[in-house]
Amino acid sequence: MITVTIYTRKNDPNCENAERILDEVKVQIPFQLVKVDIDSDSTLKSVFGKMVPMIKAGPYSIQGEITRERLLMTLGAARDRQDHIERIGDKQYDERYKRARNFSFMDSVTEWLSSHYLFLFNTLLIFYTGLPFVAPVLMKTGLTTPARVIYTLYSPFCHQLAFRSFFLFGEQPYYPRQLAGVANVASYETAILQNQNAVETSLDFISNARAFLGNDQVGYKIALCERDVALYGGLLIFGIIFAITGRKIKQIPWYVWLLFGLIPIGIDGGSQLPGLIAGLPAWLPVRESTPFMRVLTGGLFGSLSAWYLYPLIEETMKDTRALIISKKEVISQTRTD
Repeated sequence: MITVTIYTRKNDPNCENAERILDEVKVQIPFQLVKVDIDSDSTLKSVFGKMVPMIKAGPYSIQGEITRERLLMTLGAARDRQDHIERIGDKQYDERYKRARNFSFMDSVTEWLSSHYLFLFNTLLIFYTGLPFVAPVLMKTGLTTPARVIYTLYSPFCHQLAFRSFFLFGEQPYYPRQLAGVANVASYETAILQNQNAVETSLDFISNARAFLGNDQVGYKIALCERDVALYGGLLIFGIIFAITGRKIKQIPWYVWLLFGLIPIGIDGGSQLPGLIAGLPAWLPVRESTPFMRVLTGGLFGSLSAWYLYPLIEETMKDTRALIISKKEVISQTRTD
């Protein structure tokens, strides 16, 4: 016997008419009926609110105006399909049928993730963005070994160049290169490189900037660069706002993300690359971005990426939650009948 699921709501004439027709055709095509009231759960209401009444039978479904003819055609197709599968003895179908009638551990995991994914993302971002700030605190308090572990853990994911990083507990929050042209601050060359007696060649300059963690005078480097701090901070801030607003913020168009998120960070970051190479021709223009531009472009990219992706993820998770809730109803009602 086939199983038929109707997504319905109370006091709806169309739904009542669909249920009446189901009762009538049950004599011709026997089936086991599962009723899912979409008003019983906000997720069901959000996903199926504009579709009810909707009837599912196997892989077939109809919605909107339910007529006797459409229903008989749909139920007949579902019955014939099930009869054919039973005749040929499809083991894969039997396994799928058993899974559909049992709420497994993976179903529980999927249900939890679909409801708590945003909490998980935000928690991971808090730790990932916050831990780099712990490194300079540990350096300042003399706990250099755990601090160096943090710097090492983050080194594959960030260049950690001292002239593109924030510092804590020093005379300045950052020490940009002279090439950046930031007024009223000591440059990296003056405050740090000169004191190390290092030569600004391409290899030595970059390796020294990566290796330098700080000292009591200039402070200690955060384990993520300025742009990455802003990028992950933007992801986290939007994630928190998205959670507070009940995950109801609409997705921005892709071209907004492209124009204001991807292109600015691409231009600002890519145009700096020649400035790291020594011995280039004098006519080739080189530039170094400022801390402000790194924070601005990184923050825009992070927050707009979240604004584009999180509503899309929420729609997918919402559909998943609706399927899980529907499966629970099918299991509950078919076991009771």
